[in-house]
Amino acid sequence: MPDSMILRVTQLTKTYKSGSGSLTVLKDVTFEAPPGGTIAIVGPSGSGKTTLLGLCAGLDTPTSGTVELCGTDVARLDENARASLRNEKVGFVFQTFNLIPTLTTLENVMVPAELRRDRKARARAQELLNEVGLGDRGHHYPAQLSGGEQQRVGMARAFINRPAILFADEPTGNLDAATSATIENLLLDLNREAGTTLITVTHDLELAARASRILSLKGGAIASDTKTHAFGPINNT
Repeated sequence: MPDSMILRVTQLTKTYKSGSGSLTVLKDVTFEAPPGGTIAIVGPSGSGKTTLLGLCAGLDTPTSGTVELCGTDVARLDENARASLRNEKVGFVFQTFNLIPTLTTLENVMVPAELRRDRKARARAQELLNEVGLGDRGHHYPAQLSGGEQQRVGMARAFINRPAILFADEPTGNLDAATSATIENLLLDLNREAGTTLITVTHDLELAARASRILSLKGGAIASDTKTHAFGPINNT
């Protein structure tokens, strides 16, 4: 694999102890993601999608196999080092928004940058709120925003540290169809402008079709690996 790959996943397996037995939720998953690539991970509930995303992001460690994130084997890092890597290189967008209710919109966007002691955090947060159409809502709290607005805040927060890779877990899962379309456009536009690698777990087939590659999971394994129309109709099953 080329050294330029932002993410390398090799024979990734995750097994949980379950009573007197064990449960394997991922088995021998292998793929790679180049800079600026967009990958959608799809599959039925229980197929291992969210587990795979968490392992790729360094939120958990595999039973076997490796995850190399920006050239670093995540499993070799202790928790503090993994947290540091995530804050420097990774952005997250969550289905449930995960905004801090006691902070304003602007303050929520600033959080990752403030953890890095970025003196330009406030200006950068305001710039991103402007980009997602909420430039005049910086003083509002999450409870004062609609679901779609909260997700736009979440996206602004995800991009504030200019991440090399963005993980999105069902970013439109809690939104109606019209709002989902707006969020999809914003997410992909922001991603394109930033040149960020995007890995998204989604049940939204319209969003998946706009990625350059679709990984379909079934029973914890890759059932198909398909490049979309951007690369021609190639299916590697």
